[in-house]
Amino acid sequence: MMGTRSEKEPVRLAVIGTGAIAQVVHLPIFRERDDVELAVLADLDERKAEALSRRFAVPLVMEVSEVLEYDGVDAVVVCTPNSSHEEIALRAFEAGKHVFVERPIATTSAGAERMIAAAAEADRSLTVGLPHRYRVEAETVRGFVAGGELGRIRSVRGTRLMRRIPQQQPTWRQDRELAGGGALVDLGVTAIDLTLWMTGYPKIRRVTCVLTRRGDEPEEAATLMFVAEDDIAFTVEVGNDFRGTRDSWFTGVIGSEGSGTYPPLSVSKALGGRPVNVTPRVPRPRGGEDSYTNAYRRQIDEFIGTAKTWGAAKPDSAYEPPVDQVALMRLVEAAYLSGEQGREVAVE
Repeated sequence: MMGTRSEKEPVRLAVIGTGAIAQVVHLPIFRERDDVELAVLADLDERKAEALSRRFAVPLVMEVSEVLEYDGVDAVVVCTPNSSHEEIALRAFEAGKHVFVERPIATTSAGAERMIAAAAEADRSLTVGLPHRYRVEAETVRGFVAGGELGRIRSVRGTRLMRRIPQQQPTWRQDRELAGGGALVDLGVTAIDLTLWMTGYPKIRRVTCVLTRRGDEPEEAATLMFVAEDDIAFTVEVGNDFRGTRDSWFTGVIGSEGSGTYPPLSVSKALGGRPVNVTPRVPRPRGGEDSYTNAYRRQIDEFIGTAKTWGAAKPDSAYEPPVDQVALMRLVEAAYLSGEQGREVAVE
């Protein structure tokens, strides 16, 4: 197993999987960092990996198995189909590497537990790509909730409705075995995680879910209602075949003393018996960067900072094992069971 590297040394990084998210987010952001050495790319499509290695000046292209055995890498970023997340992460931990894995963490709650246990045993960090938590609007509403300023939370709503993008040929996302499902595990993981994270991840008691499919294809839409132990009612609607002129997404929290929603960010509180707009001004990303990329950049900052200082035992470290993702995947599993059986399901 690798020893702890000096904080002054760059983190040597491998990106496994060179699809859209790697090309749009990870490779451009890592390439511009002075504290990262983008060392290796790996993809089943070797020609694509070779082309991207030239575009982003990455010196090595390897097979996945080679990357996981390569001593010249401190951390890996996993951007592969969902079904392979667990296997790659477990092998990376065995080799003593830090792991950043795109969501979902795994396709099952048991897989998520195994990954978290393996990270702890290897004494390495496991980070799940959840950039929606790093948007300033989300952090703002969460702060109002955590501070009790909205009173007792009654209901939370999350919506992610995406227009279907015409494709010449199906991708792994249309393969239920590779993706682990359809819209629920793809868009739903983001929407569900955000509603739970904004309210402190309460324990969920029961869920009802309706899945919309065409034949044997993965679901193109899912609508869920789930209830927490403290009687917070959650409603989440996701779909990847939205018939609208633009994508539609929304997050909202309603409490006994106020509410918070976005986009656009709007926060109201009851003051003197009357609702008052208390929406704070939030900073915009600099340099014209969009909020999506900026949120990813902020989480990547945290991931690299954790990898650089690992073992230093800094009391202000922001790293926490992603144990909440086990609860998230248990909820997703119960939602699929509800959708298949047409009934309410208890969440264990």
